[in-house]
Amino acid sequence: MKKALLSAFGAVALLVLCGNIIGGAKAQSGAAAVTNAAGPKKAEEQFKNIQALKGVPADQVLPAMQFITASLGVECQFCHVEGAFEKDDKKTKQTARKMMEMMFAINKDNFEGHREVTCYSCHRGSATPVGTPLVMAEVPMGMGEAKKVEEANGPEAGKEASGPPADQFLDKYLQAVGGATAVEKVTSRAMKGTITFGDRNIPIDIFSKDPDKRVSFTHTPDGDSVTAFDGHEGWLGIPGHAVREMHGPDIDGASMDADLHFAAHLKEMFTKVEASGMEKIGERDAYLVIGQRDGKTPLRLYFDGQSGLLVRLVRYGETPLGLLPTQIDYADYRDAGGVKIPFRWTLARPGGRFTIQISEVKENVPVDDAKFAKPAAPSGEQKGPAK
Repeated sequence: MKKALLSAFGAVALLVLCGNIIGGAKAQSGAAAVTNAAGPKKAEEQFKNIQALKGVPADQVLPAMQFITASLGVECQFCHVEGAFEKDDKKTKQTARKMMEMMFAINKDNFEGHREVTCYSCHRGSATPVGTPLVMAEVPMGMGEAKKVEEANGPEAGKEASGPPADQFLDKYLQAVGGATAVEKVTSRAMKGTITFGDRNIPIDIFSKDPDKRVSFTHTPDGDSVTAFDGHEGWLGIPGHAVREMHGPDIDGASMDADLHFAAHLKEMFTKVEASGMEKIGERDAYLVIGQRDGKTPLRLYFDGQSGLLVRLVRYGETPLGLLPTQIDYADYRDAGGVKIPFRWTLARPGGRFTIQISEVKENVPVDDAKFAKPAAPSGEQKGPAK
């Protein structure tokens, strides 16, 4: 039971970092430890037997694998030999390479290189693409409703609103949490609570410190599972495993989570904001605002129609194969030192979900910088899967 609990929380910790990170990934790299002085390593320089993803940055390989698992509803061993990810023994791995090459070719030849077709376009969570229309359900979905479901998965989906301008929702949100002056006064925050996934509840402590530092300690039976961001670098540690570094969209997400003044910084984050109508979040109406960011994926922000508080945020991670969504639902807003913050939030990705419920909050308390320090990296190359 104890071992199963630790294993399960290892999965949750990995979900915090970059979704359901490919389990067993440590088993394969180390072949080509080539130093690329001109920039980040390419996939083939860090991992063995890379073919379809040659030229892709090495830190994009694991997100690409996660995109495949989410699109097909499978796990690593569907394509890979456990403990020897570089091997080509499985036909499914060879097929996956062909499918990626086909996808790249379709987009290049038909959509001017824009990524319009992805693995998910055909698979929709099934290892075998569905090529035959389904028979009509007892309660059929109209074409208009089907289109809404399709659009809901896109970062820029939604219809232009004829109501208030987008900036007004950002301003109302800032006022709803207490105003810019109160928000800017917060220099640190210490929280205690529980993290829940399935029927398991485990204690968690979260510490944040300005500027943009955040660390969480999930207290598992065999030690603390740690997710940390020090303002520049992010990392994750699980008892019995080597520290795993964050890259790309994980750093982007971690920096937002760590920003104690997020409500006051929203406007400066965006190059363009658009109000995109109203949607239901649970039983309440929420206004959708889409924020475009220079060089980064958009953010979808949902503000409660009455209170103006942020009730949902959707951000996207870029991978060579498509976008991976992360949805965070915020609830149970309460006052904490003059600022309203959510005491409960649920993070959901294609690979899983968890909820954190806070029971105690302390504002502007001393937080030692040592809490955010990354442990020394072990010798040797970190390992990961090949495609």
